Amino acid sequence: MINPTFLKKWLVFLTLALLAATSFAKDGNTGKNSNQGIASIVITDLPIEAQTTLKLIKQGGPFPYDKDGVVFGNYESRLPKQKRGYYHEYTVKTPRARNRGVRRIIAGADPQTSGEYYYTADHYESFQRIKE
Repeated sequence: MINPTFLKKWLVFLTLALLAATSFAKDGNTGKNSNQGIASIVITDLPIEAQTTLKLIKQGGPFPYDKDGVVFGNYESRLPKQKRGYYHEYTVKTPRARNRGVRRIIAGADPQTSGEYYYTADHYESFQRIKE
């Protein structure tokens, strides 16, 4: 007969080992990095409006919306933690939207040169790291 205390400890150990192993794994099918939970997307897979916004960011504008370039707070911590002021947000035009819509590109560090860009199609609920 197996000791119930030993069995419980063994199950806890196995659970923790599985969690640790998966937190360092990379899921090749989705491009999702388990340690950050952020999927990736290549530029050519972005909507054409997002590709246009990314070009504007890299050339420093001009931007079509007054709020483009404002600090993005990352209050939900869905992007890697950084000091306030690190991230800036830019509007991606949404066809047929009467306002700014829900799509954005978030740029890290110096927006023009950092190479750190994230796309959200659902107003910050989820992000994809843009691969250049």
